[in-house]
Amino acid sequence: PGCSWPSSLTLADFNYGADEYDAEGNEEPKALPEGSETMPYIDESPTMSPQLSARGQESGDGVSPTPTDGLGTGGERDAGKGLEMRKLVLSGFLASEEIYINQLEALLLPMKPLKATATTSQPVLTLQQIETIFYKIQDIYEIHKEFYDSLCPKVQQWDSNVTMGHLFQKLASQLGVYKAFVDNYKIALETAEKCSQSNYQFQKISEELKVKGPKDSKESHTSVTMEALLYKPIDRVTRSTLVLHDLLKHTPADHPDYPLLQDALRISQNFLSSINEDIDPRRTAVTTPKGETRQLIKDGFLVELSEGSRKLRHVFLFTDVLLCAKLKKTAVGKHQQYDCKWYVPLADLVFPSPEESEHCPQVHVIPDHELEDMKMKISAIKSEVQKEKANKGQSRAIERLKKKMFENEFWLLLNSPAIPFRIHNRNGKSYLFLLSSDYERSEWREAIQKLQKKDLQAFVLSSVELQVLTGSCFKLRTVHNIPVTSNKDDDESPGLYGFLHVIVHSAKGFKQSANLYCTLEVDSFGYFVSKAKTRVFRDTTEPQWNEEFEIELEGSQSLRILCYEKCYDKTKLNKDNNEIVDKIMGKGQIQLDPQAVQTKNWHMDVIEMNGIKVEFSMKFTSRDMSLKRTPSKKQTGVFGVKISVVTKRERSKVPYIVRQCIEEVEKRGIEEVGIYRISGVATDIQALKAVFDANNKDILVMLSDMDINAIAGTLKLYFRELPEPLLTDRLYPAFMEGIALSDPAAKENCMMHLLRSLPDPNLITFLFLLEHLKRVAEKEPINKMSLHNLATVFGPTLLRPSEGESKAHLTLASDIWSHDVMAQVQVLLYYLQHPPISFSELKRNTLYFSTDV
Repeated sequence: PGCSWPSSLTLADFNYGADEYDAEGNEEPKALPEGSETMPYIDESPTMSPQLSARGQESGDGVSPTPTDGLGTGGERDAGKGLEMRKLVLSGFLASEEIYINQLEALLLPMKPLKATATTSQPVLTLQQIETIFYKIQDIYEIHKEFYDSLCPKVQQWDSNVTMGHLFQKLASQLGVYKAFVDNYKIALETAEKCSQSNYQFQKISEELKVKGPKDSKESHTSVTMEALLYKPIDRVTRSTLVLHDLLKHTPADHPDYPLLQDALRISQNFLSSINEDIDPRRTAVTTPKGETRQLIKDGFLVELSEGSRKLRHVFLFTDVLLCAKLKKTAVGKHQQYDCKWYVPLADLVFPSPEESEHCPQVHVIPDHELEDMKMKISAIKSEVQKEKANKGQSRAIERLKKKMFENEFWLLLNSPAIPFRIHNRNGKSYLFLLSSDYERSEWREAIQKLQKKDLQAFVLSSVELQVLTGSCFKLRTVHNIPVTSNKDDDESPGLYGFLHVIVHSAKGFKQSANLYCTLEVDSFGYFVSKAKTRVFRDTTEPQWNEEFEIELEGSQSLRILCYEKCYDKTKLNKDNNEIVDKIMGKGQIQLDPQAVQTKNWHMDVIEMNGIKVEFSMKFTSRDMSLKRTPSKKQTGVFGVKISVVTKRERSKVPYIVRQCIEEVEKRGIEEVGIYRISGVATDIQALKAVFDANNKDILVMLSDMDINAIAGTLKLYFRELPEPLLTDRLYPAFMEGIALSDPAAKENCMMHLLRSLPDPNLITFLFLLEHLKRVAEKEPINKMSLHNLATVFGPTLLRPSEGESKAHLTLASDIWSHDVMAQVQVLLYYLQHPPISFSELKRNTLYFSTDV
């Protein structure tokens, strides 16, 4: 597959710096000086290749569905904005085009004097050598100079009638020159290398070529090696292709430029494909002991537990060896390099079975609430960045926020994974990685096992071989950026925020009967997390689960389904985390396309995995839709009916539904892992809702048979559907102010006074629920639900204002998700951490003041 492009390109500056990071996490990303990076081989990854399909053209957009604009209604893209974006794309490209021309100029500069000496008695290089090293550079320079000179005035005198598609089309039609350059590239490099070894003068020249800085920059020039400059043309076509891709995205289909740009893009992409079919000249440098070409099969960032602390590593799987590396800090102007931490030949690599994993260091697991806190922090920073951008804030302030965001996301990336992945070298050492998803673990394992089927030999790499192999990592890697959102482009899709409803129907294709279940994962903050799990369908080849889940999405772009065979054999315990190891039967992933998912209707789909087909349906509700509290039309039921009406009708202090659900959870769900966090089957929840609304006699029978997560879900749904929140709209602003007080005495006084101000049914129900949640949290070692976890689940449910109230504060969908929700969680957490509060004490003890809030 083509290497995927580093996603840290911002349109406004197509700069050439690759973010440098230190894998130990000690270093902020910083741009590298010109020419110090090696770009990946020519890129034509699917993320960048627009599918010029019929569907794309109908939508008036040859690339991909337009990302909806967060602030617009339904994201209608007005022509003005498209124009503005085109201009931004073009001016960014012009700036990089200027840099590129300066780089070519710097390369050509020594050519004339070298040619002049070639015919004298003391030549530095022969004419043949000069021809080889500088092959086609003059032609490339002229093509780009002409293109730049034609495009520049158009961008400077910008208006809606500007057309420039013909310029791009012409540029694309001259790609043959690049083909010649690429074919000669390897020999050019080798010749330059040989010449500088044998000729000191040429070595001096080629180590420091002076590249002019852009017209308006303070730097007059930078010095770059010849090797780095010779690589620039190889990289350039990919850049131009990227720009075409972005231009098309912001060009209306009826614009005269549209067909021309489409044509230019088609030519460029065919060119890229044809080049990539010719073997990459630099891949052949690395061979295996058997003399075959060693290829990179897979690479990615993994967290390694090394000497008790978590380190971010870049792991490379080659045809016959697994290599674990980190990016070295490099001196200015030097090529970036990986540092090999360790390697294991695949012939010596074994996966210890869970029982064998030796007494391992206890993996220090970061408590969930700390991870949740960090996510809240990141969301808050994201909103601040959005606000700064909307108010045209200072770029310095934005940079500072982004740096903070990077640090927080890096921390999250390092500390959230907890699934152990062990690798053992037959001749000694074991290594432990921690992954955030079983999906990744099985991908790595499968990729390694597939390679191990070949006849592999054990070997030891000499230091030179190891150096060559590690050196090739930088050029060959397909994953360039740490998966954090701060590495994402501003106009990349922010993903979906809201609730994804998924029904897992059934699966076919199993060879023999087994106990089967599925889990669902979505990506959140750059990595995947497991969100739901179906029940186990016993002893079957065609499981019919038909279970519905509601999964919360936090900027998610993909959904994964994993199908497992449940193992009941107690001997197969994993020493790393005491979990019985279930076998993955199949796994698959689909993109969550906002257009396809955001319909009111269910959308049926099938995922194929290893010959197994899983049928599922999904639909999505955005967060602002799911925030609505809609009063029930029927006042006879309990859902969507005011709590005072229900308690009066029932002559109860706490609604019957609340008492029954809590009693059932305490009876058989209090030790259930993830109780209240794992979603119940939606069809079960709807059935329970109907029975409670109808006040059916069979409620108790039904409750005792029902899956416990569905009962927990019904309780949450009841509070979520109250026409006004349990802690009332009227007091909401006061709760927000109270929790923000910093003086403990004032806060205590205020928070207790607010409880006292609640209507009796609300207060008694709240205290009843509070005691229950505290009992659930006492079992945290078993059920993994801390007070903080519970506050995160219930805070918004009990406090989030109803429709009319929340309109006032709603701006961005992701915005509401930070400050307000954080405060809602904090309010509930305050009461959960408070010593027991009794209704009678509260009413009697009217503290210092009693003015109405």
